[in-house]
Amino acid sequence: MSTPRFPPSPRRPVNNQGPLRVLLLENIHASAQEMLASEGFQVERLSAALKPEELAERLKGVHLLGIRSKTTVPEGSLKYADDLLAIGAFCIGTNQVDLLASSVHGVPVFNAPFSNTRSVAEMVLAEVVVLTRQLFDRSREVHQGQWRKVATGSHEVRGKTLGIIGYGHIGSQLGVLAESLGMRVLYYDVMTKLPLGNSRSVPTLNALLAESDFVTLHVPALSSTHLLIGPEQLQAMKPGACLINASRGTVVDIPALAQALRSKHLGGAAVDVYPEEPEGNSDGFVTELQGLPNVVLTPHVGGSTEEAQASIGKEVATSLLKFVKGGATTGAVNFPQVEAPIIPGTHRIINVHRNTPGVLRDINRIVSDLNANIHAQVLSTDANVGYLVMDLDQDVSQQVCDAIAGLETDIKTRMVS
Repeated sequence: MSTPRFPPSPRRPVNNQGPLRVLLLENIHASAQEMLASEGFQVERLSAALKPEELAERLKGVHLLGIRSKTTVPEGSLKYADDLLAIGAFCIGTNQVDLLASSVHGVPVFNAPFSNTRSVAEMVLAEVVVLTRQLFDRSREVHQGQWRKVATGSHEVRGKTLGIIGYGHIGSQLGVLAESLGMRVLYYDVMTKLPLGNSRSVPTLNALLAESDFVTLHVPALSSTHLLIGPEQLQAMKPGACLINASRGTVVDIPALAQALRSKHLGGAAVDVYPEEPEGNSDGFVTELQGLPNVVLTPHVGGSTEEAQASIGKEVATSLLKFVKGGATTGAVNFPQVEAPIIPGTHRIINVHRNTPGVLRDINRIVSDLNANIHAQVLSTDANVGYLVMDLDQDVSQQVCDAIAGLETDIKTRMVS
């Protein structure tokens, strides 16, 4: 694990009084803009991603950042974002954000783990039917004026086996949908998961590959999943089986998949994600899978339905609002989890600090010296940072906030009322 590089203490509370500034990138759904604007925030919504150096410049004075999968947020982009309170990833994945750097800069990252589940599951199930009936090949032939009414290699999905790698929100819902079509469902996950319906867990990846007529991937981009499906795993699949990847582009060895298709060891594939993807809509995209028979290629649209995008906008915007207004970090992927009820008649101090011995002692000494009355105090820590939410009487709350922000261990402190 890399060593965190803490920024210098700002020695001042974050200014979150008055209208907060929000920057939404990559054409995030208007539902998010509407929710945030209704709270009086100043929202700027752009259609494209920003390069890290441009993002670093645009983040000055911004309190909330919203991104999707094309915007990367490295440590350098956070260096001068002194007022940044939180990042909302309006998607499932967060590997495009330097989570450690965000944490030590006092910036929680929220995502949308639930909202596009149904959209992805429906697309994968549709691809299962398309691949087993070779529908894209037949459609292309008719478009080209050819008439090839054939049944060879075309099958029903009823009675076939679907193997799901990664039995999370998407994988488990996909299994339920597949069973409704009469499919047998197996799944493999590195964590113990409760099966839904008649789905059955298998002990190893190779056991799943050997039994499945269709293999679908639903795993995050981690070092342990990098090239998870390579030549050895492709060879372990049943002859004529099909592979579907709507998870992350780094999970499958694309050249090896292309070779398995050319050799006809695999009967088809559907790929929605790629190791390198354009930052925006453009021409000229190239992959080794182009032109191969019974291969469905889509431009990372698994969660791109109007219903999913509207739901994602609301889900992430809700998390950001709960954090801004009350400091709730429930669901943040890189932060200690705290959610405390608001106590009427108090001011709430929210503090992120380096997780070193004696910080709470120093904070409580400040409170004691200023004769402040604490109504509630919640502290949670991880390996790098501590996160404190404290409700005080209003008469000396500003002095307490200023003093806490002046501590050497302070990362980010603010007050809400």
